[in-house]
Amino acid sequence: MSDGRVSVQLGDVVAIQTGFPFKSSNYSDDQSDPKLLRGDNIAQGKVRWDGVKRWPTADTSGIDQYWLREGDVILAMDRPWIEAGLKYCVIQSDDLPCLLVQRVARLRGQKQLDNGFLRYVIGSQSFTEHVLAVQTGTAIPHISTKQIQSFHFDLPPLPKQRAIAATLGALDDKIELNRRMNETLEAMARALFRDWFVDFGPTRAKMAGTTPYLSPDIWPHFPDRLDDEGKPEGWDFETVIDQADWINGAAYKNMHFSDAPDALPVIKIAELKNGVTGNTAWTATDLGSRYLIDDGELLFSWSGNPDTSIDTFLWSGGKAWLNQHIFAVRETGKRSKPFLHAMLKFLKPEFAELARNKQTTGLGHVTKADMKRMLICTAPKSVHQAFDELITPIFDRAFLLQMESRTLAQTRDLLLPKLISREIHLSGAESVV
Repeated sequence: MSDGRVSVQLGDVVAIQTGFPFKSSNYSDDQSDPKLLRGDNIAQGKVRWDGVKRWPTADTSGIDQYWLREGDVILAMDRPWIEAGLKYCVIQSDDLPCLLVQRVARLRGQKQLDNGFLRYVIGSQSFTEHVLAVQTGTAIPHISTKQIQSFHFDLPPLPKQRAIAATLGALDDKIELNRRMNETLEAMARALFRDWFVDFGPTRAKMAGTTPYLSPDIWPHFPDRLDDEGKPEGWDFETVIDQADWINGAAYKNMHFSDAPDALPVIKIAELKNGVTGNTAWTATDLGSRYLIDDGELLFSWSGNPDTSIDTFLWSGGKAWLNQHIFAVRETGKRSKPFLHAMLKFLKPEFAELARNKQTTGLGHVTKADMKRMLICTAPKSVHQAFDELITPIFDRAFLLQMESRTLAQTRDLLLPKLISREIHLSGAESVV
């Protein structure tokens, strides 16, 4: 080929290692032991360590080939593709140390294939189409090592591989930075909610005669004593359910789905956890605005794995229809969206525990009846207004970062196939980035 590319089979340029059958009876609770990377820990382009399992360090002799290292490309072999997309990821330094579990494949580029470029080959639409064409099984679709190895693609010379990887990697690095910044912002929101409405920090500081972090105009809104129930004087306990309007998604039927150009995707929990519409084939026609969501909607996933699915999300995936098992949490004029977001994020461990206590076949749920029994402490209107002034800039910043990451991901996904197919030159892609 004119630019030095050659057509290769993936198996000729990568080393593939499948995982070890670690016995669950020997799992460890010691947080210093290495993590086990299972199929459940692989999302679309990233690792998630919710519900992580660990292996005793003392029992790792003789399994050296299963240790993962930074930059390894990982692919789920069971259910390699779900509606949110291909289940693959790249190991980062924060993921280590960890070990590879069976039915998961580790890919490493050999001399003629840069590992940074390999991650984008696996993340390409052409590789996803290959997986969908060769996977077997109906109940649990799966792929084999040979099927992974059989993928054909055009391989540029090493300098071009590295340049393409660096260009696309700049976008991924910014997306990752935004994710980490959002984690920090979320932690700040939870800490503020705890301090004001759980620990009653400002009131306790006022009682002690000390000056908290609050500005002078906020300080007078707090009482200087606790009542007999242990809450600030003049405050009250209210149920979680009364803080917002909770709209459960629709139970869609065949008559709702359409292949019309203006039909919108139905958002399920898999897409919700990734914040994008993914590659779902399900599209729905108009069901009324009640179930229609758009950017900025606050969503609460109330059913699923207690450790990975019971959570609150700020949606940034565009217009879509809301599926059942997800609440749209909408303001009633009583509480602001930033307050509701901070409240739900703070309550996440309590929600998970509720779901875990009702868990069947790996799934649990949180119902409106549960939220009628859950109480939070609420304050006079002036205190909530002061809290909103403090929390809203944090909330707005987090949403802007999510939207920026969405644009960056769309840019990356647009450039990726064009760079690999030589539809655009690298210099053009660099200028876009």
